[in-house]
Amino acid sequence: MNKQERIRHLITQEAARLMYEEGVGQYFDAKRMAAKRLIGKQYRFHPKYLPSNGEISDALYELSQLKDPATHEDQLFRMRCCALEVMEHLESFSPRLIGSVSTGRIREGSDIDLHVFTDEIEELEHHLDTLGWRHERKTTTINVNGRFVEYQHIYLDFDYPVELSVYPLRDLRVVGRSSTDHKPIRRLSATQLRELISREHRA
Repeated sequence: MNKQERIRHLITQEAARLMYEEGVGQYFDAKRMAAKRLIGKQYRFHPKYLPSNGEISDALYELSQLKDPATHEDQLFRMRCCALEVMEHLESFSPRLIGSVSTGRIREGSDIDLHVFTDEIEELEHHLDTLGWRHERKTTTINVNGRFVEYQHIYLDFDYPVELSVYPLRDLRVVGRSSTDHKPIRRLSATQLRELISREHRA
């Protein structure tokens, strides 16, 4: 392992630790905080030292497994069951599970990420009111290929926090790519999640 590889490895491990132990929520922030701690501000001139999101994700998963595999497995099962319950109540909005609960790479502080699809977000909010679920809507603005696009998110408070990312109906068949590994995002329907639970959590 040469110097560049050693530094990159150390930054990867520290970034994973920051996310697992100190609650840093974004890969972007974690890798830069780790680099600044290890090599100072000069990291800005050596981007080759910065690990990819995928490298940090792998290290984070290994760290969570080393801490307590049994607790990790139990929490994953509970989060998947919670996700399935929410999805069954939101069937008319074609919910799809994404993120760490889908892949199994959860950590402390992970939430349940669902994509839902509707052209009228008010219908979704009315449905949540009918269910008696407390919810909060927030808008985020993201730069997509040079243009700013607004996305609506609804947050639910269950045993585990649930985030609903709201998309128009036409996007149901559009699969984006993950910022972690740039592969197509894994989106599970309720049926697929139920099969996953039966397959991976037989005990």
